[in-house]
Amino acid sequence: MATELDPSVNEPLVAAHVDTAEVPSAAWGWSGEAPRLFRFLGWFFAAFLLVYTIGNHEGKVEDLWLVGLSAFMIFMLVRDIIRRRKPR
Repeated sequence: MATELDPSVNEPLVAAHVDTAEVPSAAWGWSGEAPRLFRFLGWFFAAFLLVYTIGNHEGKVEDLWLVGLSAFMIFMLVRDIIRRRKPR
């Protein structure tokens, strides 16, 4: 079974304004991104990391890592919101 593109086809197929020569998975269907889903998941996991601070661990190193990673994710999400509002 070959993993290369079919060499007998010379013209690239266009599916949803995406050249299948550049993005082979476009021929199978959707090949875009889901920015709203990714932003939702970012906020969800930032909150999820903060919930992990509630637990039976005694050391505070774990809490520092969880809060630090969550703060970094929130910083990146807020930065994304600001960058999307600015005109290019």
